[in-house]
Amino acid sequence: MKKVIILVFVALVALTATGQEKLITGKVSDETGPLPGVSVLVKGTSNGTQTDFDGKYSIKANLGDILIYSFVGMKSEQKIVGKNEVIDVVLEADNVLEEVVVVGYGISRKSKSLSYSVSTIGTADKALKGKIIGVPITNTNNIKIRGTTSVSNKNQPLYIIDGNPVSVDSKEFKKLNPNQIKNVSVLKNNTAASIYGNRATNGAIIISTKQNNYESESYKKIKENEFKHVSFSPLSTFSIDVDKAGYSNVRRLLNNGSSVPADAVKIEEMINYFDYDYPQPIDEHPFAINTELASSPWSKDSKILKIGLQGKEILNKNIPPSNLVFLIDVSGSMSNANKLPLLKSAFKLLVNQLRDEDKVSIVVYAGAAGVVLKPTSGSNKTKIIEALENLSAGGSTAGGEGINLAYKIAEQNFKKKGNNRVILATDGDFNIGASSDDAMEELIKEKRKSGIFLTALGFGMGNYQDSKLETLADKGNGNHAYIDTMQEAKRVLVTEFGGTLFTIAKDVKIQVEFNPNKIEAYRLIGYENRLLADEDFIDDKKDAGELGSNHSVTALYEIIPKGKTSKFLKEIGDLKYSDNTSKDKFKDELVTIKFRYKKPKGTKSIEMVHVVKDNTIEFDNASNDLRFASAVALFGMKLRASQISKEISLDDISKIAENAKGKDKFGYRSEFARLVDMTILEN
Repeated sequence: MKKVIILVFVALVALTATGQEKLITGKVSDETGPLPGVSVLVKGTSNGTQTDFDGKYSIKANLGDILIYSFVGMKSEQKIVGKNEVIDVVLEADNVLEEVVVVGYGISRKSKSLSYSVSTIGTADKALKGKIIGVPITNTNNIKIRGTTSVSNKNQPLYIIDGNPVSVDSKEFKKLNPNQIKNVSVLKNNTAASIYGNRATNGAIIISTKQNNYESESYKKIKENEFKHVSFSPLSTFSIDVDKAGYSNVRRLLNNGSSVPADAVKIEEMINYFDYDYPQPIDEHPFAINTELASSPWSKDSKILKIGLQGKEILNKNIPPSNLVFLIDVSGSMSNANKLPLLKSAFKLLVNQLRDEDKVSIVVYAGAAGVVLKPTSGSNKTKIIEALENLSAGGSTAGGEGINLAYKIAEQNFKKKGNNRVILATDGDFNIGASSDDAMEELIKEKRKSGIFLTALGFGMGNYQDSKLETLADKGNGNHAYIDTMQEAKRVLVTEFGGTLFTIAKDVKIQVEFNPNKIEAYRLIGYENRLLADEDFIDDKKDAGELGSNHSVTALYEIIPKGKTSKFLKEIGDLKYSDNTSKDKFKDELVTIKFRYKKPKGTKSIEMVHVVKDNTIEFDNASNDLRFASAVALFGMKLRASQISKEISLDDISKIAENAKGKDKFGYRSEFARLVDMTILEN
């Protein structure tokens, strides 16, 4: 314990020693334009940040410091801090693919491969001064030193370890390993007391510890779908999934050099992250149906069936007035720069999309929940943004209490002909009251009866609880996104504003019936956590996924034709009563697909039917959409170490993706191709 106190003391003294410090701003770009996500680091320190969506950055540094600018696939640049307070940098492409090892206090590079492991170097006293590279690290505006250089029994501050208040006599403090300390900051008496109450009258020392290999993150267990014999299982039933958190989260893990947990790889969410060239609906239904059949790129004996839904686009000006409740986690675990600070910036983008007829309330929760902004018109954007700016992180996490209060506020201001939605923003780390995934499911299932929809936005790393947010979104008539950068925030809250916030169809289910005269077996690629019992398809009480304005949904089946086999298809015994379909009837039909959905305020399902004929085309002649979706599915299988993708290389996947980019308006497909290129799997 003495060693820990000494380290804390060293940190406080070190933080007071500043030279000729100035704020450096600038823009980082390459030959094509601004570069978001570039790491900017003060050499020899842990003081760093990242460029935003427009390639802009700001960082505090001393005269004579050296700034290092690093980005995967680009040559690093170094600039000396001189008299100028604006430093713009243009990075050049690096023809040699390098290994980027993300470390606590710098970046080391090797040739030809990308490491997944997060390693740390340096001594424990250095650990007191910084955070992992790749997110803003030191923000001296938020570090306020009390007017004392010692800690005594008469002047005892409050200690906060990973968001939880502890005393120096507690087992948590006594067992604290100095080598596991990632960051220490100090809050002055008034600031500390405003966050933590009277316990922090003498100030607060905030200690965060390292989360090695993201071991505290939580994901739902996924068991990969296997092939099913049509003779045994002629029906395949599942709920649609428009969530896209799976891809942005996997991208974050790969870009940070971390290993990717198999259960974090939700292939359907990776596929559905991307836009596809599906036609808009032209009839009374809220979505159009698109199907395509091609030979498989990974097996000569199988085919790929693509099923696509395209939601009707409702212009933002035509969306009914909105009653929105921002439910924001301000607990201690949200203090990191890629959590609450990023959240505030992201929500400003959303606020700027609001119209005069829209209203916003803000509910926050930490150790308890409270209302910080009563319903306010979208015309008063300044007031809403000021309320966001005043938020600060501290305390434990009463997520259940926050959800109850947010829905209460939403119900009190319910718009019968409007768009009613709670927007939850958190890392999902609930630790007070109802907090298990099961408890969250029961809570949100009750709340969805109110007719209020839910959007769950995930932030942060190390303790990110994806499983809770997935449960809340799936069971709460909602959608789920993961925001790790301002670029992603802009995509979710600006580019896809209507789809994120306005539902056009709910409880959308798909049931595929396979013709046993044409198909031996099939498997659904992804959607493992969205499978439904066959009888659930016509049960209007059974919850399913929601479709937002202009959202698309894509599902892939791998099909083994009749008379073909596969080493992944398990043998079964002969069946006595299996031949119950005429050989001649429906001989040109491959599958029949049924869709059921409800209107946003409806209680009875509407059914649509679509028949797919056996018109197979070669994979190379298939649409860009089918080929690109197949590449994404293959990459997901690779990350999950699926045996089915074992004989396909990353180079093969990269070539498919590169050749199927199509128009790629926002560059997301190109980004995916680069992600595949830089990834070396450790099998």
